[in-house]
Amino acid sequence: MGYYNDQFQARRRSLVVGQNSKVHLLCLVFLLSFLSFTDHSHSSTLLNLLYSNNETHMMTTGFSPSGGIKPLFGDESQSSPRVITPFPSPKLTDLPMFQDDHKESLYWGTYRPQVYFGVRARTPKSLVAGLMWLVTKDGKPVMRHFCENSEDLKSFGWREHNGRDFGRQELLEQDMILETSFVKSKEGSHGYGGDWSIRINVKNMLNDEENRTVHLFFYLADEGGNGVNLGKDVLGLKESSVLASGSRQDVGNWQMHLKSELCSSLLQNHLETHYCGFKTPDIVNLSDLVQQNLAVQEGKSGRLQLSDTSEDSSNIYVFQISTTTQSTIDVAFVSGIREETSNMEKRIMSLTGSLLSSLLADKHIAFNAKFKDCFNLSEKLDPETLVVGKAAIGNMLGGIGYFYGQSKIHVPRSDLAKSEDDFLLYWPAELYTAVPSRPVFPRGFLWDEGFHQLLIWRWDVHITLEIVGNWLDLMNIDGWIPREQILGDEALSKIPKQYVVQYPSNGNPPTLLLVIRDLIDGIRAEKFNEVERDEILSFLDRAFVRLDAWFKWFNTSQIGKEKGSYYWHGRDNITTKQLNPQSLSSGLDDYPRASHPNEDERHVDLRCWMYLAADCMNSIQEFMGKKDILVTEDYSSIAKLLSDFTLLNQMHYDDDHGAYLDFGNHTEDVRLIWKEVTGVDDHLSRELVRETFGRPELRLVPHIGYVSFFPFMFRIIPADSPILDKQLDLISNRSIVWSDYGLLSLAKTSSLYMKYNTEDEAPYWRGAIWMNMNYMILSSLHHYSKVDGPYSSKARTIYEELRSNLIRNVVRNYDQTGYIWEHYDQTKGTGEGARVFTGWSALILLIMSEEYPLF
Repeated sequence: MGYYNDQFQARRRSLVVGQNSKVHLLCLVFLLSFLSFTDHSHSSTLLNLLYSNNETHMMTTGFSPSGGIKPLFGDESQSSPRVITPFPSPKLTDLPMFQDDHKESLYWGTYRPQVYFGVRARTPKSLVAGLMWLVTKDGKPVMRHFCENSEDLKSFGWREHNGRDFGRQELLEQDMILETSFVKSKEGSHGYGGDWSIRINVKNMLNDEENRTVHLFFYLADEGGNGVNLGKDVLGLKESSVLASGSRQDVGNWQMHLKSELCSSLLQNHLETHYCGFKTPDIVNLSDLVQQNLAVQEGKSGRLQLSDTSEDSSNIYVFQISTTTQSTIDVAFVSGIREETSNMEKRIMSLTGSLLSSLLADKHIAFNAKFKDCFNLSEKLDPETLVVGKAAIGNMLGGIGYFYGQSKIHVPRSDLAKSEDDFLLYWPAELYTAVPSRPVFPRGFLWDEGFHQLLIWRWDVHITLEIVGNWLDLMNIDGWIPREQILGDEALSKIPKQYVVQYPSNGNPPTLLLVIRDLIDGIRAEKFNEVERDEILSFLDRAFVRLDAWFKWFNTSQIGKEKGSYYWHGRDNITTKQLNPQSLSSGLDDYPRASHPNEDERHVDLRCWMYLAADCMNSIQEFMGKKDILVTEDYSSIAKLLSDFTLLNQMHYDDDHGAYLDFGNHTEDVRLIWKEVTGVDDHLSRELVRETFGRPELRLVPHIGYVSFFPFMFRIIPADSPILDKQLDLISNRSIVWSDYGLLSLAKTSSLYMKYNTEDEAPYWRGAIWMNMNYMILSSLHHYSKVDGPYSSKARTIYEELRSNLIRNVVRNYDQTGYIWEHYDQTKGTGEGARVFTGWSALILLIMSEEYPLF
């Protein structure tokens, strides 16, 4: 690091850079830092970026006293602010491994996790398909379309999904089961991405033989606004018909066919179809448009059916398929059409009817075989547990989405003299990512994604590499990545407005490095074939420059006053509402920190994340043979500093509690009290406001919980240290965090245990059981049980009981509710929060298979 700074300062003193210069000082900084460890093709690409005539991504920069780069807003007509300037390095998603066959094989998919069933391509203006259906609620028809976190639907989720070309989902209504299957086929197709088919099985769920009428609404929309042609035989459909057709640049001429198979020939007359067409870019409110159309028609004819009309040049067609509770509907998409009619009929037959049944059966067998091969659970666990394991990986892969849009980035209004808004738009970007929960969080979360990929890479390492690459490509020129990605109208429709804008001062735990470290260890353990190994190495070679910048951003923006200390920025130090100001950037939201945030804070979890990051970067350097290159940090020295057990204990260990704690300006004497306030028109109302009754002082913050176990999770504690024994005692103490269902997020002894943070903010990380942290603690229990030391037997006993408790509770809840949950109740073990939370709660599968990351 010293050499880097000396060289940097020498070049800085020798250059005079004008505002309109083509080569700005910023670009030279990156050039000096990165050219030394990029290959020749990367170097030429970077040089082209720096010397390009397009100066929209260059701007004048300034330097902080510490030597770090700080943003300056210059003439925005000639340059973009730094915060919305992409990182000047070749994109990871442009690597050859993500092109050609790989790219085409993943073109079509169930990439719309926010809807109950949807298909789209991985392109910004895609042809989009989806399914809606009517149910009756409180005597009124209600349309199911976007996933909801409610009890109305008994359960839903992917039972199987391979992440590429097959998935099977069940949706359980009160009186029927909808089973939706998706499969792709390249055989005989000339269209990019191949053909695909959807099967909708409608089954009676009640113990009677009555066949009830079911109103399904299958739709097709062109996001690019291209007109869709209506099929000729839609209204006269009996068994097979062309629903719609069109032409697109990506897939050529295409057709959508529908085929119905009722369980009895006597029921053929029970199939009825209607349609309506819309010319609108708005898919988010499509269900409202359909219900309005149905209401008008019901008023005219007394029947619940679409109008059989369409607007000129309609780009959306909705097809009402009224059938019975014992029927099967197949919808086939064929593209690249240029062959004779006989060949077309053969293609349609292969995607519908008995041949589709055979194809789905083959995919089901292949899924089970791969599940057994990847996780090796068949001989270890009972059938009920295996079902949950398959749902975990199936929902994780089935929840992968494709998003495109622009993030909103907070910028103070004083820096935007010409705007009334307090945000700027990030560059247009795509994101291919898993999501935490389809009904509640159907979008990308940075720290969640690292946990997701610990599971996904064991299933398909190529999907993991591309997803991690997508995230790193979202990095700006300062090395910052927005922690939450809300891209596109559908993603925006599922998030409260106050959470949309992202703050460039705030980070998120760098969990992607957990995955990268795991992949390196996988290579060392020979878990990959030669092709996979070479692709991982190629990925790491290009990713290093971005990872280096990411670490630099953390190590400058989140650093504390004391050497080796860090704290999460973004806490509100003037709040009058929050009992304890949140630290959203930490990922632990309302977990209690110092009562009065300031720059004296030291957060033990962030310190440990920085240790992981430094150690991982050092491992990459050693593994890739990059020790002789210029980087922004001396990773070996930083990792050594942050793993210094004596220094860690001086900063964060409390002998009285036998625990690691945060440090900051704190008093326990803070409460929420009711006060009368005067509002508009002198109207009096009561509000719950924060009051401080004691004087805060710099001290260790006396709250034991997940944060207290981070040094244990990251295995910084020596195996023979008495402190390890105390950590094991804390973990297994029923009066602290232990329960029969998993480890609590906050100790029962904490003054903020299960306390509301505001009048409306229920406790979140203040007692509930969370799977990601239990997984990390379980991982270290497993580690300490294997290494030589006086406490290995004790660690093993606790490990086995905690693992058994977690598995038993998740399986019990799944049997009772049909869901894997966001978190679990600290006293009863019942599922809480978001349903279908097969983000990091799907780590239960790795707990079943005893697969843990190495540090």
